[in-house]
Amino acid sequence: MIQRLTAILLAFAAALALTGCGYNDFQRLDEQSKAAWSEVLNQYQRRAELVPNIVASVKGEANFEQETLTRVVQARAQATAIQVTPETLNDPEAMRKFQAAQGELSSALSRLIAVSERYPTLQANQGFRDLRVTLEGTENRIAVARNRYIDTVQQYNTLARSFPTNITAKVFSYAPKPPMAVPNEAQISTPPTVDFSTTPKKP
Repeated sequence: MIQRLTAILLAFAAALALTGCGYNDFQRLDEQSKAAWSEVLNQYQRRAELVPNIVASVKGEANFEQETLTRVVQARAQATAIQVTPETLNDPEAMRKFQAAQGELSSALSRLIAVSERYPTLQANQGFRDLRVTLEGTENRIAVARNRYIDTVQQYNTLARSFPTNITAKVFSYAPKPPMAVPNEAQISTPPTVDFSTTPKKP
């Protein structure tokens, strides 16, 4: 009876110790970061699936800038070619490459939408307008998902670097996670400058 009581007390004490040292918080934030990352990937995938339809609708417009279309197609190919694994979350270089590729696609799509303003018939195309609205909504969801992931990782990394929870991090190998950041995010969030001084040439 005494041994059983002792075992219960030790288990209770161990639970309190783990709680106090941040073990449970590491578990919670790790799971939250994985869920947030999954949502980021879902939204990026959603955007990638929109691109072929957007490109197809724009191709129907005579004399649309081929360089802009080519850049979008190439950026999508590069973004979808990167293999994302669970290890990506803990690999700063892999995360950097992934975000750089997604940033290039964001930039290319932003320019395509800006250039499309030069084509009244394209703007009057209901299919293109619907795709544009869907794309804008997807970009907003990407921003929300990314911000949620960034916030969770910041909490996790703060816990991993703060005393005394940093001791728990070392004991249980909870290394800080690489932050998510787009190298040219400032440029991506700003609409590109497009020269409207000339009109599209007639075929």
